[in-house]
Amino acid sequence: MKKISLLLSLAALLVFSAFTTEKSEVWTNDPPHSQLFFTVTHLGFNDVSGTFDDFTVNVTSSKADFSDAVFTLNAKVASINTRVEMRNNHLKSADFFDAEKYPELSFKSNGITPAGENKYKLTGDLTIHGVTKPVTVDLVYAGQTTNPMTQKLTTAFQISGTLKRSDFGIGGKFPDAVVSDLVRISASGEFLQSEEK
Repeated sequence: MKKISLLLSLAALLVFSAFTTEKSEVWTNDPPHSQLFFTVTHLGFNDVSGTFDDFTVNVTSSKADFSDAVFTLNAKVASINTRVEMRNNHLKSADFFDAEKYPELSFKSNGITPAGENKYKLTGDLTIHGVTKPVTVDLVYAGQTTNPMTQKLTTAFQISGTLKRSDFGIGGKFPDAVVSDLVRISASGEFLQSEEK
């Protein structure tokens, strides 16, 4: 009798697990349709923007609305692009990002909180210039559709936020009046399902 009860309990547990376990899906940004921007204020009155052209973002989620999503980002610092080669080289130097010593910047989220319809606050750890700090950014889930050209299911996200370069030890020789300490960041991208976990 005990064996039968044990078998029934195990069977019930397996059935329950089968219905409650959700599959996590991994989505990876489509590089031609993704961008990672930063903007600073120069001399106190003019905005100057740049991009990191070589980066990868993975999003892992088991929910259709991505309310449990985990974001990871890796970007090559040497891919920085402000449309001026001299400025790009200066930003890669030890005066700023020191790309030779710190070739990548990274972000991994550790929390996501609803902030309106398809809007979230995304928290995580950002590592730049060998320094890791917690940050919170605004996340928008822009929707999902099938790309008529590729016939692939495509999802889109937008991210925006601010950080202080001084928190990461970047550009300490340059005062706020020359290059603003506050840096505005924004990213948008289309994502394709890459695998299942």
